[in-house]
Amino acid sequence: MKRFIILICCAAAPLVMSGQQAKLNLDQLQAKASEHLDLNLNATTLQFAAKFLDADDPEEAQIKKMVSGLEGIWVRHFVFKASNSWTQADLEAIRAQLRGPEWTKIVGVKSEDEDETDEVYMRTVGNKMAGVAILAASGKELTVVQISGPIDLDALATLGGHMGVPKFKLPAQKPK
Repeated sequence: MKRFIILICCAAAPLVMSGQQAKLNLDQLQAKASEHLDLNLNATTLQFAAKFLDADDPEEAQIKKMVSGLEGIWVRHFVFKASNSWTQADLEAIRAQLRGPEWTKIVGVKSEDEDETDEVYMRTVGNKMAGVAILAASGKELTVVQISGPIDLDALATLGGHMGVPKFKLPAQKPK
């Protein structure tokens, strides 16, 4: 789980229909968890937090620019008393909310040795990026992150470690 938090614990763009955003429904996991974190940063909160970033620092200036157009960031992190308290059915219920013509799975990593699953989904409207969803599950932990709004994937890594978003690293792509 910690690997995915480092990988990309920022994600899951909410479903946006008729101009309204809907957070992913994760209530079934909260009922099973011994601990949970529910972090909700809407556009107003993000803009307020961005005011504390140093515009003279290149990295912080990039973060400030990126969050200025976001609709929200939602982080849900669950800790369970026993390993694999979450089931494949729980993961499938999350994946089902990320299906449709606007959603594309762009990263999928499964490690049987470490019993970890990491997935990143991208939401596009027309030809524009409209959000990202990230699902990370391993042993006693499961994390879902949603980011809604226009996102530059290259700039997304910079957001890690700021505004409640854990640091992450996209996997290196193989040369073609």
